[in-house]
Amino acid sequence: DVQLVESGGGSVQVGGSLRLTCAASRYIGAYCMGWFRQAPGNEREGVAATNSRGSTTYYADSVKGRFTISLDDAKSTVYLQMSSLKPEDAAMYYCAARSRCTISTWRTVSEYDYWGQGTQVTVS
Repeated sequence: DVQLVESGGGSVQVGGSLRLTCAASRYIGAYCMGWFRQAPGNEREGVAATNSRGSTTYYADSVKGRFTISLDDAKSTVYLQMSSLKPEDAAMYYCAARSRCTISTWRTVSEYDYWGQGTQVTVS
């Protein structure tokens, strides 16, 4: 099993930046690590994911160019750097892990085996 703990959420002004951190309980270099978000009344959606020790990354169109996912496998930590934040980015953000994902599968919520408890991001 892998335990995931997110941190770094908070309240930020429109146009501001935040860095989310997901600390894993074990080595995650072999996993696909994803960041998802869920706003009230909405379904959970994929934001970004990374494979192969961070060498392959995927992004939702809505965050491309503004968010960056990175992985430090030595620290078993994955990050989500968010910049130019918009009100529509406000949500609970979750870190998740699964076996390898592809460009066609990284968004599939049900295929992730491990989830963190989430960290709230507010943009105003």
